This record gives sequence, structure tokens and C-alpha cells, in this order.
Amino acid sequence: MAQLSGDCFAFGGSVLSIDDAVKLLGERLDIVEGGETIALASADGRILARPITAPLALPPFTNSAVDGYALRGEDLPVDREASFAVTDWVQAGAAAAAPAAAGKAIRIFTGAPMPEGADTVFMQEDARAEGGKVTLPSGLRRGANVRPVGEDVAAGQVVLDAGHRLRPQDVAMLAALGLTEVRVRRRLRVAVFSTGNEIVSPGESRAPMQLFDANRFMLIAMLGRLGCDVGDLGILRDDPDATAAVLEHASAHHDLILTSGGVSTGEADYVKQAVEKVGTLVFWRMAIKPGRPVAMGVIGGTPFIGLPGNPVASFITFAYVARPAILALSGSPLPRLPALPVRAAFSYKKKPGRREYVRVSLRKAEDGTLEATKFPREGAGMLSSLVETDGLVELHEQVTGVAPGQNVPFLSYTSLF
Repeated sequence: MAQLSGDCFAFGGSVLSIDDAVKLLGERLDIVEGGETIALASADGRILARPITAPLALPPFTNSAVDGYALRGEDLPVDREASFAVTDWVQAGAAAAAPAAAGKAIRIFTGAPMPEGADTVFMQEDARAEGGKVTLPSGLRRGANVRPVGEDVAAGQVVLDAGHRLRPQDVAMLAALGLTEVRVRRRLRVAVFSTGNEIVSPGESRAPMQLFDANRFMLIAMLGRLGCDVGDLGILRDDPDATAAVLEHASAHHDLILTSGGVSTGEADYVKQAVEKVGTLVFWRMAIKPGRPVAMGVIGGTPFIGLPGNPVASFITFAYVARPAILALSGSPLPRLPALPVRAAFSYKKKPGRREYVRVSLRKAEDGTLEATKFPREGAGMLSSLVETDGLVELHEQVTGVAPGQNVPFLSYTSLF
């Protein structure tokens, strides 16, 4: 479990910027202990527990980068094309029968080891082969079309650092190095629940004034993409004592407690009372729209994050609060989200001092430029605004508005998880 003291989240009552909030999370959340050794085929998405050092060079031998003809450098045609007798045929996985001979060529294929003495390969597209001979053009530099040993990775080189979240290309690298298993940090155990008498789970009987719970399923899906082991605690009704008991039990069996709804300052927001009963709750009012309120606290040494109840606000604050917390607990650096500059095809006004996220779709204008169109309706409760758009335009604190034709930073939804 993550062991934290109540004062580690003593952020105070001021409004925090996103950058300050993420910085505090990185500084004050300790990496959860524990790891496991898993098969390489199951490693995608997992976080490395230790650095990977290359046990061999890649490639491990000097080989041809193309299909063609291998020669010694001293035999290369200089001023005019020249013909050479072809003395051998070397395929990938095999070796030449003898070293390269003076004035001779060897037929070679991509990936095949270079014959001893040969150091240059002519592409077959540039050659004319006929009657056991090949005619090669002049002008090719010595060493062309050859992949030297260690060109990709040197033996002993650190190829991946501890804390790196493995991707398919990383798995390919480990396989190329001959590894069959890898040591990773254990999956983070996250308890998730929704709150409120006004929601029911899909499949249950819904009263006319109730809604189906969407947030919990959204959060579970996003946690799954981050490699978490999710404990679904369902829906907690508006009962501070019962909620406190669930929170206390969850803190003993999970590394993080995540919920949506019930963390505002209204009289019907019971999660605040429940957390304060069994732990410490320090609210911060984040300078973000949509998004606040966001609550953080500590229950029995386990961090607690309470996200807003509106689906869009819950989605965005998960990306910018819960996700950094999960990566900090997992010991993985927070990657910088790549923003794509696009042209705005909308106007928008905002207050200075807070960061806002505008839901937009991308389209290609007549001049070929990517431009963003704003979702036509406002509201942090509109799931359609997430389903029918491609991502978010991020407007920083100092920005007060957007005019059509202005360049704005775009973040795709796929980059957030």
C-alpha cells in the first residue's frame, strides 16, 4: 500500500494551477513497492522495475542492408562501370563459403553477414547480371549499404530505464536482445466507486428521476489503459457513515481510492464528511474548466482522489490529476503531452487565471490546413461532447480568448491515456 501521512497533502486553501498540482503529486507520492517477473509477450503497458542493459550488440554481426552484390572497397569502380565474376551466393542466416577475393563479387541478400574482406554492397537495382558476371556502376562510396555490428545498439548500453512504460516497439527491442521475460512493477490496485442516490448501475431498475452511472465505467476503462488492477466498489448511497466504512476498508487493500461525485461543498455531498471521519481531506480548488472541485486526501496512508460528478469534468480531471498520481505511484515519469498546433475555426472567451479545455473536432480546410471546430453546445454533463469530438484545445491561464484563424494547441484524446 502507499503509505502517506495526512500532512503530505497540506496544500492549503488557495486555488492551484494544474502545473503546481502535478508538481506536488510528483513530489509527495511515493512509488508503490513490489514487482513481478513476467513473460515478454505479456509486457506491453507494464512499467519496468529495473533498467534493461543490452546483453549483445544490435546487429550482432555486420550485415548487408540491401539485396545486391558485395565487394572489397579497393575493387570499387572509380571512373567507369566495371564487370566482376560472381563467386558466391549468401542468403540471410548463412555465411559465405570463403573470404571476398580480389576483383570478384558475391551475391548477397538483406540481413546476410558480410563476407570477410568485403565492406561495400551495390544495390541489385543498380547492377546488370548476366552469364555469371555482374556489371556495377562507378561512384559508390566505400562502406555503402552495410549495417555494422552495434549500429543500432551497443552491447552494454542501457536501452530502457526503470520506470519506463513499455510499448509494442519496446517489447520488440527486448525480443531482439533475446530476452524472454522482464521484471516489472506490480499493477497498482485502485478502488473505484460512484456516489449518490440519483444513479443506478446499467442493468438495474431505474426510477424516473434517476440516471445510469456512466462515470464509474469510464474511470474503470481509463484505469485499465494505465495498467491498473481495478476494484469496482459500485455505487455508494448518500450515507456518510456507510461511505466511511467502505473507505476505511478500501484503504487497507488498495494503493489508491478514486471516486466521482459527492466532493463539492454542498449539503448533499457526503463524501467529504466520510473522508474526514476516517482520514484527512484537503480540498483544493483547481484553476481548471471544466473540472473543479477536485478533492485529495489520505485514508490510512492511502491516497484518495475525488473527481467531479459531471462526466466531462470527471474525464478531464482524471487526465490531469488522477493520471499523474497513478504514474507517480507507479514510478513512471509523467510524459509531456504533445500538443499539435491547429487553426481555430471558432471564437471563444475565457477568464484569465485558469486553464480551460475546449472540446473540438478536426477537419481539413480548403487550403489543406488542419482546423478545429468547437462542439456546438456547452455543459460538463454532455457525454456526446466527448464522443463526437477528437480532442481538446488547451487554453492556458494567460489566454483570454480565441479568434477564428488563430493557432491553438490541440491534444487528441488518444494522447491522454
